Amino acid sequence: MGVKAKKAMKKSLKKATANASVLSKKTEGDFLPLEGGPARKLPKHKLPESTATVLYIGRIPHGFYEKEMEGFFGQFGTIKRLRIARNKKTGKSRHFGFIQFESPEVAKIVAETMHNYLLHEHVLQVHLIPPEDVHPKLWRGFNYRFKPLDTVQIERKQLGRERTLEEQQKLVEKILKHDKKRRKRIDAAGIDYECPEIVGTVQPGPKKIKFED
Repeated sequence: MGVKAKKAMKKSLKKATANASVLSKKTEGDFLPLEGGPARKLPKHKLPESTATVLYIGRIPHGFYEKEMEGFFGQFGTIKRLRIARNKKTGKSRHFGFIQFESPEVAKIVAETMHNYLLHEHVLQVHLIPPEDVHPKLWRGFNYRFKPLDTVQIERKQLGRERTLEEQQKLVEKILKHDKKRRKRIDAAGIDYECPEIVGTVQPGPKKIKFED
């Protein structure tokens, strides 16, 4: 390749780079269609602002209950509602709950700040719940002071209720059937044990007889 050819190639390269830079400046932020034609500007899409105010809080430590949570999270902003999931029978915490703030901005800050926060050797899990995913029955009874069921009292009423003669007979048959199975298991285990006989009557007590009208 001669000297003249090299100079001509350098000039063509300079022109191409200059044209590309001018074109990029003109079309910055614009969209050039593949088929050619005038450039058009793309519409600017704004990200939708979050309107979620409900937070899921997981891995709640023992002893960190409603009053403690209200005092701790109340430093971020006004709390609208708060509840901890509890066992229906015992009333014990199930170590997760929900909290609702009045402001979506405050809820977002709490989610970003408190997620993976170490509290009493528990790493909290805090997530925003979109409004469409909030269960309609989530806040039913949220201010209810939980009273665990007295299962002993319930069983006492169930056993001490009035029965008809047929119901009493079925109850005795069930007890005898259970005793028979127990004797078989003892014999199958090779244990030399003589079970005492069940002493009782098929007739219910006078105060527990339910007569038909």
